[in-house]
Amino acid sequence: MTDPVEPSRSSASGDETCRHGTGRARPLPPDERRATLIAATLPLVAEHGTRVTTRQIADAAGVAEGTIFRVFPDKEELVRAAVAAALDPGPMLEDLDSVDPAAPLRERLLRVTRILQHRLISIINLLTAVGLHSPPEDLEAHRAKVRPTNDLIYEAVGRVLEPDRLRFRYPVPEVARLLRLLTFSGSHPMITDGELLTPEQIVSVLLDGVLRHTTDPTEIGPGDAGC
Repeated sequence: MTDPVEPSRSSASGDETCRHGTGRARPLPPDERRATLIAATLPLVAEHGTRVTTRQIADAAGVAEGTIFRVFPDKEELVRAAVAAALDPGPMLEDLDSVDPAAPLRERLLRVTRILQHRLISIINLLTAVGLHSPPEDLEAHRAKVRPTNDLIYEAVGRVLEPDRLRFRYPVPEVARLLRLLTFSGSHPMITDGELLTPEQIVSVLLDGVLRHTTDPTEIGPGDAGC
């Protein structure tokens, strides 16, 4: 249900403007106004879910409440636009492309893992807040829908890994897939029982495994002799 518009705050003086420190206001272009509203909505939805009000959004965006309904037909449409913006892989892909290919492998992987984990945690928290707790009913259709995005992520991670391709026991695309799987499972509160893996743990498992590397036979347990 659309929240009621407060008449006293829907005047033209507040509909088209963004306040500055001087007390004066400047008109916002439509695209910028839309982006401002979405940016203000995202953290509020993550905190309050669909219970967020248009008053809260307007206050966070620094606009009159009536401005929202000049851009979006109702609150639900604004929330959907905010969720869609959060799912947009563009900013994350730009971050992945900014990773220095000349940096040491472990350093690169830590950077990539932090980028992937930040996105995953943000999305998980947001979807949980809006009530999407379980997988979609049509799982195959969902997989087909997200496959292009996943392919872009794998390609971006692969470009970061490519300089060290000869050091891996698996092809670069498979290493990228394993990294993303570890990051997803290690970043989900339900899978980890609330104890998320750190980027350092994820990268260590990927590169080093879980066995201790030692040449001292006294440090090898009784069941390790055949390993």
